[in-house]
Amino acid sequence: MTSTSADALVIEGLSKHHGQGRSTLKALDGVNLRMARGQLHGLIGHNGAGKSTLFKLVLGLITPTAGRIAVDGIAVGGRQFRQARQSIGYLPENLVLYDNLSGLETLHFFARLKGAPARQCPELLERVGLGAAAQRAVREYSKGMRQRLGFAQALLGAPQLLLLDEPTTGLDPSAIRDFYAQLDSLRQQGVTIVISSHILAELQQRVDRLALLANGTLRAEGTVAELRERSCMPVTMVARADGPTLDRLATTLTETAALGIERQEPQTLLLRCPQEHKMAVLQRLVAANLVDLQVREPTLEDVYFELRETP
Repeated sequence: MTSTSADALVIEGLSKHHGQGRSTLKALDGVNLRMARGQLHGLIGHNGAGKSTLFKLVLGLITPTAGRIAVDGIAVGGRQFRQARQSIGYLPENLVLYDNLSGLETLHFFARLKGAPARQCPELLERVGLGAAAQRAVREYSKGMRQRLGFAQALLGAPQLLLLDEPTTGLDPSAIRDFYAQLDSLRQQGVTIVISSHILAELQQRVDRLALLANGTLRAEGTVAELRERSCMPVTMVARADGPTLDRLATTLTETAALGIERQEPQTLLLRCPQEHKMAVLQRLVAANLVDLQVREPTLEDVYFELRETP
């Protein structure tokens, strides 16, 4: 793989092994990924799949067993990476904070560590909804407030690459909506965002692309639509009409496509339709005298469980 100007993050043959011989633990094994600038990338997988290890390798906190990582064309671990790392923001899954410091003092502390200007701190606290709590001790913060403070520290220095590990843990629905609104704004400014989350319903409508890790390997990568197609999971359609209409439909559709058809009640027909026949079946259903029609694509959670088991 060759880096281009559109690549914010390039990962080639990345492996991280612990131990030797038969007792070797492969936290990551031969992962290849390319993440475009100004996009929101989702990273999904079970606990222990390698998501947090991947983040630590990108940050240069640990060294790979094999492979190469480049951030904005600069090799992680190379001579220029120390300066390039200042353009990376990171929110770990479990951020450790000093309870005796106030929210503002906490941000000042992280700003000094990162070499970011202290004047950013009050603005960032306002941005994440903590302006009124800036002088309060962190020990008085709720879980959601601590998470928002962690997000604020990740934004110090106006990073061009954001790595967010389970960032919505502890946030209420309103705070989650505001969080993703901020991510949308950052994307429009060209910031590349990689978000790891177990809450797949949150990611489904928000990410540009997804990478699915399982047991240290990359099982699938692409848009949600591409992953749905790869999973070969059927579309579910529920048609409601009078009995004779449904009888005719069942007969006609059985002749034209390999459908799973189930009569749930006298006026309801459940269809499980392969993706490649979706439009043809929909045309027939729309032309029929239906009372109601519901179409349900496989959710990201459905696709995840299907692809996770696929070698």
